[in-house]
Amino acid sequence: MRHSPAIWALVLPIILSNITVPLIGAVDTAVMGHMETAAYLGAVAVGSLIFDYIYWGFGFLRLSTTGLTAQALGREDGEEVRALFARALILALLASALLWGAQSYIFQVSAYLIDASAEVEALAKTYFHVRIWSAPAALINYILIGWMLACKDTKSVLIQQVATNVANVVLDLWFVMGLGFGVEGVALATVLAQYCGLGIGLILMRRNLVKIEGTWRGEVIFVTEKFTKLISMNSDLFIRTVCLLSAFAWLTAQGAKMGDVVLAANAILLQFLMFASYGLDGFAHAVEVLCGHGVGKKDRLAFQGAVRATTKAAFLTAIGLSACYFLFGDMLINLFSNLPAVLDTAKQYLIWAAVLPVIAVGAFQMDGIYLGLTQTRMLRNMMVLSLGVYIPLSLMLQSVWGNHGLWAAFTFFMGMRAITLGMTYTRVEQKVFA
Repeated sequence: MRHSPAIWALVLPIILSNITVPLIGAVDTAVMGHMETAAYLGAVAVGSLIFDYIYWGFGFLRLSTTGLTAQALGREDGEEVRALFARALILALLASALLWGAQSYIFQVSAYLIDASAEVEALAKTYFHVRIWSAPAALINYILIGWMLACKDTKSVLIQQVATNVANVVLDLWFVMGLGFGVEGVALATVLAQYCGLGIGLILMRRNLVKIEGTWRGEVIFVTEKFTKLISMNSDLFIRTVCLLSAFAWLTAQGAKMGDVVLAANAILLQFLMFASYGLDGFAHAVEVLCGHGVGKKDRLAFQGAVRATTKAAFLTAIGLSACYFLFGDMLINLFSNLPAVLDTAKQYLIWAAVLPVIAVGAFQMDGIYLGLTQTRMLRNMMVLSLGVYIPLSLMLQSVWGNHGLWAAFTFFMGMRAITLGMTYTRVEQKVFA
């Protein structure tokens, strides 16, 4: 396939940068898993879940920035490329102020919905009120990553992500294992690492700006209809992302009802999915960028070639990941904890973590394609439909098979996302290029 070398040149740095991201959760999980009780591990699982909701909920800042910027670059509109970053930056700063102001209410509602044990909730509260101060850095980093991806500068994304996550790992180990800070040390490490990443990202962004014609002009940035379009897209993506996070939150919350041991075991297995998803998202990011450039240039053949090449490579990679989990899953689980009950429970449900990469890869690819097309409404609608089926199905299967039923329903949810988007793909492509 003539597109393959170019695809891999774009994908490999994204994959390498992406797989450093779940190191935050993995190291947090491993460090807390070696504390004296499962409550510490459960607290980080609950606290991380809340921030997944918050920060991933605002992940539309990255998603919309990449698609729109890629299309503007395809049109060679340098001023709009700058304006798109500025508009997203304004939204990120407003969102951060809102999160800081509402932090107490956010945690109270979250704790009520998750319904963990009193010990887990108290530790999770400490974690939350430290980590919330990373909000501006976390949200602006989304924009920086999305913007640099659209520029096809995946090496800069790699540098920024690796630096951020290495800083987090080093600070994590120092604060918790060295200074004995506990969950507050885990949270503080993440806050400092995010601001470190922000500084590096701004430097790397400037390196790209000098290659793009145009200037920063207020009359281009503050265009009402452009803000309206951005807000409309981001509203669709916000709903879509909240639904996706709700599926993960439902899995965690239902596991919490089965006890701290099941909650901790499920948290470990979710790390397997996180590693797989961040790796496979490299292909989704690549197809998003290439599709966006194809749409901007009105080059349908380039668009279709990118879809074929990235999808084939993504499925082959997913098969490899599943094989690794089947063969080495027990060994990997042992890295996350030294609590026998947690380890034994996680190994009982390992099969679900092993099959998920092959099931979920189609959903990741379809997300990237639709984002490149900036067809966010369809992404929203199909995600709402999939979530609407998943929750009642999980209750039904859980009543019969317990935690196995919960994981089976979640696996079905990931597959349904791919199927529903695939059914509408041809019609959407024809509409965009017509």
